[in-house]
Amino acid sequence: MLQDIDVIAWDFDGVLNRNIVNDRFIWVQQFEEDLGISWHTFAQEMFTDDFKEVLVGHVDLRDLLSRWADKTDYTGDLDHFLLYWFEKDAHPDFDLLALMRRLSNTHVRQVIATNNGARRTRYIEEQMGYKDRVETVFASGRMGVAKPSAEFFLHVTNALKIPANRMLLIDDREDNIMSALDMGWRALHFTPNTREQIIKVLGSF
Repeated sequence: MLQDIDVIAWDFDGVLNRNIVNDRFIWVQQFEEDLGISWHTFAQEMFTDDFKEVLVGHVDLRDLLSRWADKTDYTGDLDHFLLYWFEKDAHPDFDLLALMRRLSNTHVRQVIATNNGARRTRYIEEQMGYKDRVETVFASGRMGVAKPSAEFFLHVTNALKIPANRMLLIDDREDNIMSALDMGWRALHFTPNTREQIIKVLGSF
């Protein structure tokens, strides 16, 4: 299988970024202690259908945050708030970083395929340094379409000019895996139980 792969498309959150434990984002654990803000109230206002619009680039995350601040009388600096959010949500998988470095010496091209808005995508590229680790970052906030939509995978293959069956998706969400397979991609479901095996398999390139 691996000999037939030209491109590995890495998911970010839950794969390259180990920021999810037991289906919960790590960054929320100290939210109330650090900020003195109710997580429940914040989440109720932020993570609605409007947040889905952030993920496909139709709404700016800062504008959504500003709306929350107005409703809750939050007076802190919103740019600092966003930086806090992004920094607390950054948990790179160092084993995968090492694997990516090894793969960079093979014939295999590497990209990131992620559901993220434009602001966090820039943070991932610039502050976390992933723009230097992959050929490009395919982010839903730039593309206007998110996984598991078939259009997301079609956009990637068209942009790379690679046949679908020579693409390999590494993703932690089963719905994304199934959609990629439906589009003719290869795919590996990245979970706590499969993580070590996937690293071993990819290390054999």
